[in-house]
Amino acid sequence: MPTRPQTDARAGMAHLLISLFLLAGDLTAAGLAAAAALGLHQALSGPAGSGLDPSLLPTLLLLPVAYLHAGLYPGYGCGAVDQLRLLSRSTTLVVFLVFLTTCLLGPGAQRSPVALLYTWLFALFLVPLGRALLRCRLVRTPWWGEPVVVLGAAKTAELAVRRLLENPGLGLRPVACLDDDPSRHGTTCGGVPVIGSLALAPRLAATGRVRSALIAMPGVPRQRVLQVIDQHAACFARVRIIPDLLGVPSHQVSARDLQGIVALEVRPNLLDRWNRLLKRVMDLVLSLPLLLAAGPVILLAALAVKLNSPGPGFYAQEREGLHGRRIRVWKVRTMVPDADAVLEQHLASDLQARAEWERHMKLRHDPRIVPRVGAFLRRYSLDELPQLWNVVKGEMSLVGPRPFPEYHLSKFSSGFRVLRRRVPPGMTGLWQVSARSEGDLAVQEELDTYYIRNWSPWLDLYLLARTARAVLSGRGAY
Repeated sequence: MPTRPQTDARAGMAHLLISLFLLAGDLTAAGLAAAAALGLHQALSGPAGSGLDPSLLPTLLLLPVAYLHAGLYPGYGCGAVDQLRLLSRSTTLVVFLVFLTTCLLGPGAQRSPVALLYTWLFALFLVPLGRALLRCRLVRTPWWGEPVVVLGAAKTAELAVRRLLENPGLGLRPVACLDDDPSRHGTTCGGVPVIGSLALAPRLAATGRVRSALIAMPGVPRQRVLQVIDQHAACFARVRIIPDLLGVPSHQVSARDLQGIVALEVRPNLLDRWNRLLKRVMDLVLSLPLLLAAGPVILLAALAVKLNSPGPGFYAQEREGLHGRRIRVWKVRTMVPDADAVLEQHLASDLQARAEWERHMKLRHDPRIVPRVGAFLRRYSLDELPQLWNVVKGEMSLVGPRPFPEYHLSKFSSGFRVLRRRVPPGMTGLWQVSARSEGDLAVQEELDTYYIRNWSPWLDLYLLARTARAVLSGRGAY
């Protein structure tokens, strides 16, 4: 068995290697942003915009420093949405400081703010994109991730282990579970072995292989949790605790010290009027140009439907909107005119199809689809492009829970339906990019609930980026 210094050195080397890869990726993306900014500045300004802008070099040098300060090297335990938020804020702060400095330098720096503005805009897009692509590659390497020992092996621990294994991008790799219940020793918890009691924790930490612990015992009395921290977890460099708050909003929750009492500050983001205004502004800024660009595609799709099926090219149905108001949601028609009768007949003659319908409210092989063009339009979500008009009108948002028909909504719990009415329905959402048509009713309810309770502009931007990938791949859509 390697000694403690040897294992510490290996862990430190892996940590450094991953950080250097991310640093190189960030610098490359920032350099591309600066080059694109200079090219755009020169194209718009002519000879006056040529030459290297002196403000760009300090910007490139300061960006990695800001990312380091934000904890993004390597950023283990930081989810994709938080990565986007921290990268955007750090980039904006650096550009603002450099801009302020160039303004103070006087007339000699008059060109700098323009090039800096372009650099900032390009960096806001290229740096997160480059880092996301690089992390996808690094996740597959043996150096990626921080080994974690889970203290506890009950249901909460199993849920935590499964979530970490399903999301390797977080960089937290559960390698063992510990529990004082002897009946669990030698079993597995979410696929990770339960190797012994909590007393083994200091010995695992002493090997140098595991430097992080996750305490997943929310049902244990407070005094026992404190004892576990003091006796078993204090030897780890990082200790994370899962409280007994499953279902409570988890995104952007802040810890507060109330004179020795730990409190979690939870803000219902979508109830704040300024956040609603910000979401509306984002919808308008993005949906208006998208609607103009998608106009020809929408018309061609409607024409293709009319050529292959009698009836109109467009279809509108009343759905439930914000606060339960009824709205007319527009689509390119992809079903035959007598779709309800066709469905009823099909479900009556095919018990397997009825079971699939009851679980998903969709059919993989739907007899109602317009031949030749309907399946293609649905696969790539082209039939939903007219809903950009609903977004412009303010009836819908680009991101939010889907505006399901009444027969679909009736399958959900009453509490979830009340929660849905708090936000405008969306063209895309967490369910669409994660599961699409493959997710059953329980998955839809779980993912939409998470979105509503944890909304942030960064989550919307992340989901919009994921939507493009999901739509182009056509995975899970039918």
